[in-house]
Amino acid sequence: MTNLNDCKIITLKKIADKTRGNLTVAEQAIDVPFEIKRAYWIYDVPGGESRGGHAHKSLRQLLIPVSGSFKVVLDNGAEKKEVLLNHPWEGLLIVPGIWRTLEDFSSGSVCMCLASDHYDESEYIRDYGEFKAIYGK
Repeated sequence: MTNLNDCKIITLKKIADKTRGNLTVAEQAIDVPFEIKRAYWIYDVPGGESRGGHAHKSLRQLLIPVSGSFKVVLDNGAEKKEVLLNHPWEGLLIVPGIWRTLEDFSSGSVCMCLASDHYDESEYIRDYGEFKAIYGK
């Protein structure tokens, strides 16, 4: 069973400038604990809708709330944990074998995802029953 504590908040470098605005940096192998092979972002999520609702077999991800906020529900098949993401200098590392659902998007929120591999549909587990059979105890 995958440990939910393996999913953790990573604080990224924040360079503050009171007159020109702030800048946050995410560099692979320095701030991000994997090679970044893909980046995508989720936005304009209608109120009450959710995203995710799947797990990955080997893919690692870093979810960053570049604007607004949203909640991530992590599930290892035996227990669940909720994480609120609302700081653009913090990202949530999600390891393989964790079911994730993104919920409660604030208006105008943007979730950027840095992924450890290119898109591969066979890498996804989209059926919760199948996920529980593989990872749940």
